[in-house]
Order: sequence, then C-alpha cells, then structure tokens
Amino acid sequence: MLIIGCHVGFNKESQLLGSLEEALSYGANTFMFYTGAPQNTNRSPIDRDLTDKAIALMKERDIDYSKVVVHAPYIVNLANGDEDKFKFSVRFLKEEINRCTELGVKWMVLHPGSHIGLGEEVGIANIVKGLNEILTNSSVTILLETMAGKGSEIGRNFEEIKKIIDGVSNKERIGVCLDTCHLNDAGYDVNKFDDLLAEFDRVVGLSYVKCIHINDSKNERSAHKDRHENIGFGTIGFDSLIKIIYNDKLKDIPKILETPYVGDKPPYREEIAMIRKREFDDQLKDKILSED
Repeated sequence: MLIIGCHVGFNKESQLLGSLEEALSYGANTFMFYTGAPQNTNRSPIDRDLTDKAIALMKERDIDYSKVVVHAPYIVNLANGDEDKFKFSVRFLKEEINRCTELGVKWMVLHPGSHIGLGEEVGIANIVKGLNEILTNSSVTILLETMAGKGSEIGRNFEEIKKIIDGVSNKERIGVCLDTCHLNDAGYDVNKFDDLLAEFDRVVGLSYVKCIHINDSKNERSAHKDRHENIGFGTIGFDSLIKIIYNDKLKDIPKILETPYVGDKPPYREEIAMIRKREFDDQLKDKILSED
C-alpha cells in the first residue's frame, strides 16, 4: 500500500487530532508536522486526551502511526560553533524529542545545519557532537534531511551525510530523509533515480532511508536554491516523481508532500489524488484556484 501524506498544521487547541483530521481531509494515510511554530521555541503542553483520540481515530481509519513524522524547527543549528547557540540547539532538540515521545512519534526529520563560515569539517564535527549528546537515551530516531546546498548548508551530498552518521555512536537512532527537490538542486539526477539510490546505498546504505519528501523543483539541477514546486509543474516532472513514489525499494517508506500552496489554498488533496491515479493534470492549479 502506498504510504502518502503531506505537511499539516499542529495547534494548541486541536494538536495531534487536528493534524490527523487535516491529513484525512486530503486523502492522506500519513502526515508530517511541527510540534509548534518552526520559527520559534513557543510550545504548548501536550494534551494526552487529544493524543489518545487521534490514536484511536488512526486505528479506526487503518493509518499506521509508526509512519507519522515530526519535523524539527528551522531555528536549531547544530553546526554553529557559538557555544550559547550550540547549547540552545541541543537543549531544544532534547525537548522536541521528549514531545515526540509524549506523542508516540518515532521519527524526527532534521536539517543538519549550516557551518556559517566555519567550514564543512568543523560544522560536521559540531553536528556529530550535538547528536551524540541528544541521542544518548533517545527513543526517537533523527532523520538527517538531504539539503540543496544553498549557502553553507551541510548535507548537500551523500558523503557529508555519511560523515555525520559515521560519527554518531547510537546508530539505531539515526537515519536519512531524502528530499527530491533538494537532491535535484544539489546536483543529483533524480530522473535516474535507481542510479541515485545505488549511489546512496554505496556511500551511506539504503537501510538508513526512513522517509522521503516528494517535491518538484522550480530550479534546474545544481541550482543550489531549494525552491519547491507543485507535483509535475517543475523541472523534475510528474513521470520521474511517480517512478520515485512507486519505487519498490521505497515501498514501506512514508512519502511526504511539502509542495507550495496554490494561491492561499493547500494543493494536497488534488496532488495525492493525482498521484494515486498516476495521471498528470496540467489544469490542477487552475482547478484549485477556482474552488470555492
């Protein structure tokens, strides 16, 4: 069964139950969310009753909760060598892991970080140091996201991901989230995805892949810009993305859409339906905009 979902909201009033209900409204059978705003550290206490109701509804709707994913906020940067900022990132990620544990979520996607002029070697060493502190007694697995390579981002190639994983002591709690837009913008040919997976397996190991973000790209390959596009409307194209989504080597892995809104409307219901049909609709954006 295809495990397909998208990014959904999470607010203090409805929490996990609201996230699930939004995902269900799109026809999704998994989803990804932030446990609070990605731009700040404001977090509301987890409501156990809402969590229990969400878990019960997932069982009723035959949704595998073990495929649901949390995304760490953008404000943390383990690669930063500034002592105060580094300690903040470690402390906050520990708190996020505690929230994931409270919610019963197993996976947390993390942008590795930016070395901000320190150089890749120092940045990677800082990331490894932070992860080893964070993952000591963790019940949550952190998934390093492959990055587009803009600025001083770390994780722009498989070799950098490999160096981080090699340095992490608790290998059972580290994994990878592939992002199709990021891979394209970093310079990988996602149109030859089997070759790409073979290279990843050789460098890192395919067993580390636990999630994949499905996004088209507004940019040509190697642009290093990280600008997502709706499915089939970018430079990767619908056929290539469908081959990735339905790749047998990734069949048990959740696929998460992070595509942009069309106007002020989420595209996920229409995109998920299009993916399930495996037929591209070049009028999809116009149809979304015309909906009441």
